[in-house]
Amino acid sequence: MTNRLRILVTGANGFVGGSLFHRFSKDPKLECVGVVRSGSVHVDAIENIVAIGDMDKPVNWSSVLSGQDVVVHTAARAHIMKDESADPLSAYRAVNSTGTLNLARQAAAAGVKRFIFISSIKVNGEQTATDQPFYSRDTPAPQDFYGISKHEAEQALRELAAETGMEVVIIRPPLVYGPGVKGNFASMIKLVSKGLPLPLGAVHNKRSLVALDNLVDLIITCIDHPGAANQTFLVSDGEDLSTTQLLKGVAEAMGRPSRLIPVPAGLLQLGATLLGSKAVAQRLFGSLQVDISHTQKTLNWAPPLTVKQGLQRCFPDHQD
Repeated sequence: MTNRLRILVTGANGFVGGSLFHRFSKDPKLECVGVVRSGSVHVDAIENIVAIGDMDKPVNWSSVLSGQDVVVHTAARAHIMKDESADPLSAYRAVNSTGTLNLARQAAAAGVKRFIFISSIKVNGEQTATDQPFYSRDTPAPQDFYGISKHEAEQALRELAAETGMEVVIIRPPLVYGPGVKGNFASMIKLVSKGLPLPLGAVHNKRSLVALDNLVDLIITCIDHPGAANQTFLVSDGEDLSTTQLLKGVAEAMGRPSRLIPVPAGLLQLGATLLGSKAVAQRLFGSLQVDISHTQKTLNWAPPLTVKQGLQRCFPDHQD
């Protein structure tokens, strides 16, 4: 009989789940099993990684849930900018809502003590007024299909916790960045790396981000912290940046000059909207801030990395 805490991580080859699985696997106090979907590449070569069916199907999780103490559920149908599904909301729900609840119900039946769900700040909404951040206690206001599916999963998990006694912990991160990041952040890195002049030198919005290592650290804290049970936590680096500051920070971390032209943000936002890029304009010029005071006080937690340190870890080859 082992005294080590037994943990199951879904999405163990993903951006967040992969980093988490790597950290857990190195901890002698933990016994970790990672789960990936069927058909994932090179699964057989990784110790303690198990391939299981796609989450939009009625997966039987019994083979991997037996004996587990904690489930950390990072697997999801991620936010897709140009979704070509015939019914995008149903596609998101199948994985993020129905699939999550299917796993959670089986986890509770298997005797799992705690279920940690990696949700999204999109449950709160898409944008905040400057210096009026989102709080974990806010009434949810998801606006896109991804956020709606995550919100529905949260609601179902809370009901399941009340029914079964399995503890549920919900974490809502904003944009997560780190080594190997993809999506919009990767596109920004590519632009900066080219050294081209960008008309983004006078953007004064405020956005909360979270370094991958900071998010992983919070998840680890939530595994066995008694105060985490049945709580919802927002997470960030604790420093809010404008788009201009972020671009300068990325350039510095890469060891490249930042060539930013101070064009009025209002003019750029109008131009982007007229060109049909309203969503892009919102991310570049709008604010999205989160308040992590509840997280900090409840868990006695603080982000271990500053934004500068987090950005430096994105580009290890450029550091001294």
